[in-house]
Amino acid sequence: MASSMRSLSTDHGRYLESFRRFLNSSTEHQCMQEFVDKQLPGIIARIGDTKSEIKILSVGGGAGEIDLQILSKFRAQYPEVHISNEVVEPNAEQIAKYKELVAKTSNLENIKFAWHKETSTEYQNRMMEKKELQKWDFIHMIQMLYYVEDIPATLKFFHSLLATNAKILIILVSGNSAWKHLWKKYGSRLPQNDLCLYVTSSDLTQMLDSLGIKYTCYDLLSTMDITDCFVDGNENGDLLWDFLTETRNFTMTAPPDLKAEIMKDLQEPEFSFKKEGKVLFNNSLSFIVVEA
Repeated sequence: MASSMRSLSTDHGRYLESFRRFLNSSTEHQCMQEFVDKQLPGIIARIGDTKSEIKILSVGGGAGEIDLQILSKFRAQYPEVHISNEVVEPNAEQIAKYKELVAKTSNLENIKFAWHKETSTEYQNRMMEKKELQKWDFIHMIQMLYYVEDIPATLKFFHSLLATNAKILIILVSGNSAWKHLWKKYGSRLPQNDLCLYVTSSDLTQMLDSLGIKYTCYDLLSTMDITDCFVDGNENGDLLWDFLTETRNFTMTAPPDLKAEIMKDLQEPEFSFKKEGKVLFNNSLSFIVVEA
């Protein structure tokens, strides 16, 4: 690996911009919206029964776009019930955006918000110091388990916080997605990032099985338009390369043979498919619903 290659995590501004380009180029949020619209109402059907308050914990809530979609389903299903929504999020900028979104969103009556600027591990440690653990009716962990050091311990801890009829919703990349092939083949040749683990739903379901935890897994197709990655000097393509490889300025710092290999693979069927002149990367997502 060339010494000039650096992890994208070393440049927070560029990471956020590459992530923004990823969201703009992918159907990630549309895929999540589809699940929330079609599957979530059935999943939460019994959670609020006989309760005067529903307690929801968002772990890694980000800027809150998906959180508010989830909350809208709870409000529709339980219009008379008060909702307490607590958010664990380590990034101050994301919390600020979340608060802005709440401020300009209508129909949030009966919902009480609280934010905690901390990682899931910090939250876990803080809770463990208390004698009595807070129980939750619904916990969701969206695209955040990559940033946890000990995933089985994290799963076991949050599972222990579930109240009667409660559930955990975990969203992460599918074991059938192109990410699995990319990480497996090239992970060792890309900059090591201590903050991020290469984990897919296949790994997660194995962990849940070994813990004896019941779950249901749903897979939905999501794609990312990577056509610009094959255009030299294209700014959007360069930022998408950074996101794909988790490498800062990948196109400028990667050894030519490595870039050529990945570029060739990205056009193979296990990575992408072509539609209407576009190259669409398989960004499929898994939605894992964990039972109490």
